[in-house]
Amino acid sequence: MSQVKKDWFALAEKFHKLYGGKIEISFRCPITSLDDFSIWYTPGVAEPCRRIHQGGEDLSFEYTWRWNAAVVISDGTRVLGLGNIGPAAGLPVMEGKALLFKYLGGVDAFPLVVRERDPDKFIYIVKALEPSFGAVNLEDIESPKCFYILEKLQEILDIPVWHDDQQGTALVSIAALVNALKIVGKKIDQVRIAIIGAGAANVCTYRYLKVFGAKPQNMVVVDSKGILHREREDIEEMKKENPWKYQIAMETNPECVKGGIPEALKGADVVIAASRPGPGVIKKEWVREMNKDPIVFAEANPVPEIWPWEAKEAGARIVATGRSDFPNQINNSLGFPAVFRGVLTVRARKMVDEMFYAAAMAIAKYTEETGIHEERIIGSMNETELYVREAMAVAEKAMELGLARRKLSRSELETEIRELIERPRKIMKAALDSGLVKPMQY
Repeated sequence: MSQVKKDWFALAEKFHKLYGGKIEISFRCPITSLDDFSIWYTPGVAEPCRRIHQGGEDLSFEYTWRWNAAVVISDGTRVLGLGNIGPAAGLPVMEGKALLFKYLGGVDAFPLVVRERDPDKFIYIVKALEPSFGAVNLEDIESPKCFYILEKLQEILDIPVWHDDQQGTALVSIAALVNALKIVGKKIDQVRIAIIGAGAANVCTYRYLKVFGAKPQNMVVVDSKGILHREREDIEEMKKENPWKYQIAMETNPECVKGGIPEALKGADVVIAASRPGPGVIKKEWVREMNKDPIVFAEANPVPEIWPWEAKEAGARIVATGRSDFPNQINNSLGFPAVFRGVLTVRARKMVDEMFYAAAMAIAKYTEETGIHEERIIGSMNETELYVREAMAVAEKAMELGLARRKLSRSELETEIRELIERPRKIMKAALDSGLVKPMQY
């Protein structure tokens, strides 16, 4: 391929229109004659219907696509960096997410956007859809509504629910941080952490940092109005409108340090930023005020809060961003395909913190075993083995916790997961070789 810089926006517009989208429904069963429809449809289909009706809904995982099906659902209120553009305009993102689910995790994901912004009505819709799917991926829903929707659905559904803007970003950030701390020789329960941005991603990152042993008293969180602390003028309003952020304000920053990003970074060992695009949101002189061998995660897209080379010039030992053209990409796609592969393979009923922990540690461990250094604290999307290891860790934890409908041995689990993860690449190769899918001409 040419090394000339590409206009990805123009190419995306061209190819989305040319191909008419990115996914389609295809066959799993064979059709060799019209008689086969007597098995797959009427009259034969009545038998699996009767068995599910008589034996319980869990049998739908045995007789239908539900065992491998996830819904990617959004109201279009916070789409990528575009904001509240509505459900129809958000559909290309949901379809793209479904493509990643399939190609990287072997998961049949169905993109679905709904014209409903009321959180309780949205929850009702997802609950009503539950019998069709084995898992739910919430996508691009505005904060703080997304926290309420996730918590409520986790409570009322008997299938796993995941919000990738929260859990996906947090998962990959923490997996990368685990390895970054190994390189600089610091422990998570001792480091001072500055969190820049208090939206969906970082509110969840804060929660899971605690799961991994970080101390709330060692953390300072900054939102658009400044550092969170219990004496802020808007603390009562926050308590009412955003109890998730209120909890952070009450638990962190016991000294009630006031100010903004520069004050938060002073003396910090780690900064995790998921705020607004830069550059200049984080300045070099502020990084210089951090502790020795600082770790800087600048995750805003398309431009990080500080350019990596600027952070390095200011003394940062390790720098990560959300971009693929810089080292150490914090990429959600390293998380959700394998997590869903794991929960769907064992037909889990829930996705809980212990499974999240297992996923993050599997990513970190795989990366360490294959060689970590300052510019490789986390693996990349082309490392299939990472997805296999991560999916297995999630599935095994679900079985251990009694949350799985299926029980498999480790060898059975690995064989099935590996086959499902490798299958989409084989299908893609066959489709390209046969001309059923035409290659793109840049």
